[in-house]
Amino acid sequence: MRWIIFIALFWPAAASANDWAALDQPGAVAIMRHALAPGTGDPAGFDLGDCSTQRNLNEAGREQARSIGDAFRARGIVFDHVFTGQWCRTRETAQLLKLGPVTEVPALNSFFGDVSTRDSQTEATRALIAEQPGLVFLVSHQVNISALTGEFTRSGEVLVIRAGPKDIEVLGSILIEPPRP
Repeated sequence: MRWIIFIALFWPAAASANDWAALDQPGAVAIMRHALAPGTGDPAGFDLGDCSTQRNLNEAGREQARSIGDAFRARGIVFDHVFTGQWCRTRETAQLLKLGPVTEVPALNSFFGDVSTRDSQTEATRALIAEQPGLVFLVSHQVNISALTGEFTRSGEVLVIRAGPKDIEVLGSILIEPPRP
């Protein structure tokens, strides 16, 4: 019991994981941290156009992305727009979800290696959310999601958020655990 309380206090998303009903709220948007990609950041000198130079999804991450997409489809949840960053791990996650046509948006790119773009990318993401009609799904990186929401997300975790006049409200969290080897 103590662990549950500890987790709920220090990692709020864990306390409310699988809040599917949050997607029914007006203005709800789903934003997901890419699926499992072992490691942190990217190798020095990586090339955005060359997946072989980046940190990528492993097989467990690919299976996690497929499982997440299956869970959304099993609930009949249909997205009007699916947006992703240009990193290979976000793009591959978005494609494996099979929740709709995927559109790349530079604002969803990681700024882990260059925080100077944090504010401008966060504002561009807020604007993207505000201007899209219908139900929107975004795939991005932990640093981007934290800058936007103030929340830390696990690989494959989906936050359900809503843009308010001055900030982003977190309505819930959906986490489909990756398969165990």
